[in-house]
Amino acid sequence: MKLSEFKFDLPHSLVAMYPPDQRDGARMMVVNRKTKKIEHKMFKDIVDYFGENDTLVVNDTKVFPARLYGSKEKTGAKIEVFLLRELNREMRLWDVLVDPARKIRVGNKLYFGDSDLVAEVIDNTTSRGRTIRFLFDGSHEEMMKTIHELGETPLPIDVIKRKVTDQDRERYQTIFAEKEGAVAAPTAGMHFTRNVQRRMEINGVNFCPVTLHIGIGTFRQVDVEDLTKHKTDSENFFIPEKTCDIVNGSIDKEGKICAIGTTVLKALESSVSASNHLKPIDNGWTDKFIFPPYDFKITNALLTNFHLPESILIMMACAFGGYELIMNAYQEAIKEKYKFFTYGDVMLIL
Repeated sequence: MKLSEFKFDLPHSLVAMYPPDQRDGARMMVVNRKTKKIEHKMFKDIVDYFGENDTLVVNDTKVFPARLYGSKEKTGAKIEVFLLRELNREMRLWDVLVDPARKIRVGNKLYFGDSDLVAEVIDNTTSRGRTIRFLFDGSHEEMMKTIHELGETPLPIDVIKRKVTDQDRERYQTIFAEKEGAVAAPTAGMHFTRNVQRRMEINGVNFCPVTLHIGIGTFRQVDVEDLTKHKTDSENFFIPEKTCDIVNGSIDKEGKICAIGTTVLKALESSVSASNHLKPIDNGWTDKFIFPPYDFKITNALLTNFHLPESILIMMACAFGGYELIMNAYQEAIKEKYKFFTYGDVMLIL
């Protein structure tokens, strides 16, 4: 398919700038692939769509405050350092993006507020990418504590154009978040509350985790018309044996396997056995790019937010739900004034 086939007009007023007052207070569009029927519900109604032998797979990655603000040595020029991933813990090497990039060269030292945290630029990786080494006297735990104190919640501020608030530190995170390593939240999971989870478990629904540490590539613009030529960034993922047992049990009993978000969908479809069952993965990497047409082996239901035009996420939703049906559902969402993007409403595709 072509990039231009995923283009549509999205009024900026429909991009959610803030989360709903309550986590489970979002609207939910339910799209049935067999009947082509579209229903308008609230997220809390999700309990009505799953029961005995069904499994919901969540992403338990945890977002860390990846955006740091500092200054360049000597000139004092203000700079932003966006932490992408830790490369070497012992040497304290990190892969980062810097802004403004033209001012940041190999050998520069960067200072962060009045703290003891200093970074030295040791390599240029891309036009904005750098490898830095943190210079810090304390332990790794003490250094990370300092980063947590100085860092800002990494909202995609090029779309959510406002200042980050204290509320974002809690709400740009799911209730399942345990394993730190993501620079973006698995947004579909942000709608769940413990109450909704308990109600579903009482109905016999299984919850089990995978971990996929979401990178900045989630928001990277696709710049080729021919989608077969687009390459996505690799992301680190883990699938525990226990999760495989639960998912494969549901498959064998012909239950629903619902991916809570496109990151879970990507992880599940990156680890399929010859018998179309889920395989455990310990410290794997996936650059899987899913777009129509695609034959899904594990997942038969998907919960996902409403995504931006021409994003890889709407392509995954269309691959799962069918291109025409999902693009028609998006037009319906715009007409009905659903909220889009990170803090927006949600779509359940059955």
